[in-house]
Amino acid sequence: MNASQVERFFAILKAANPAPQTELEYASVFELLTAVLLSAQATDVGVNKATRRLFAVANTPAALLALGQEGLESHIKTIGLYRSKARHLLQTCRILLDRHGGEVPRSRADLEALPGVGRKTANVVLNVAFGEPTMAVDTHIFRVSNRTGLAPGKTPLAVELGLLERVPEAYLVDAHHWLILHGRYVCQARKPLCKVCAVIQECDYGRNLKSSVA
Repeated sequence: MNASQVERFFAILKAANPAPQTELEYASVFELLTAVLLSAQATDVGVNKATRRLFAVANTPAALLALGQEGLESHIKTIGLYRSKARHLLQTCRILLDRHGGEVPRSRADLEALPGVGRKTANVVLNVAFGEPTMAVDTHIFRVSNRTGLAPGKTPLAVELGLLERVPEAYLVDAHHWLILHGRYVCQARKPLCKVCAVIQECDYGRNLKSSVA
């Protein structure tokens, strides 16, 4: 995908969805951090079902700590790896209270120092909560970036750096939302929906597919 194709790719996605949002439900930066931490190897739908129950009774670091391990687990047990996630979340709550006045820090280093928070989670929080132009490369973005030729890479970090280099500045803040949604609903893993894809003309995979059919 060349530079002009990249520009058209994002222009089309923006025209279809001018203000993309995360599908995780949250009402504060801490709720967002909690939801993203819980979302590893889980669907946003599944996380939202659990956090609706959780946030109704505890949605601050102090309130979650008051629940304790068993209490927290009882609210999130429908989510995969809930025991380790509960442990990490409680450890994170303690650090937020002890080191950050109960607030979620906005530096990458401080975020990645929190238990259970890796680069991808930090990128989501920095982008969604603080409006920074980061790329949280999940399985959807990794697949779309490689399949389309947008930013091929063998690792999530390679794809992330490639996207930061190739995505035009005007689209950077919202780009990771567009790519996730495109991967989730159109450029799916097993069977991409190329027949209904709005950006197929800009996509390496789509052009190769059309050439093989022709």
